Amino acid sequence: PWKCVSSRARSSTGQCKGAEFFAKAAIQGHVVSRWNLGFLEGKKGNYDRALRHCLISAKMGENRSLEVIEKMFMRGLATKEQYAEALKGFQGAVEETKSHDRSVWLSNYCEARPTT
Repeated sequence: PWKCVSSRARSSTGQCKGAEFFAKAAIQGHVVSRWNLGFLEGKKGNYDRALRHCLISAKMGENRSLEVIEKMFMRGLATKEQYAEALKGFQGAVEETKSHDRSVWLSNYCEARPTT
């Protein structure tokens, strides 16, 4: 089970409610929730499950997942093929988000934004 800060944060099944909400959101395609699940699984020592969650979120464009998979590969917890799969999926997701209109908007936004 997930570690929770207080007993009020637990559901009737004893699982942490936050993890349950992450799981529901991840199933519906929420990329950050998927990354959070991978992070939580890694903290519990379930590296296979953590890797699967990170692979999915890396393929959805989550750069933190790609970084985690790279570290797992360097430590021998992920294979070269898994890292290559994550990298290829991440690059594909990033490529899908590129457009001329988006680039123009971003450059205008960055120019108009006040510096602190």
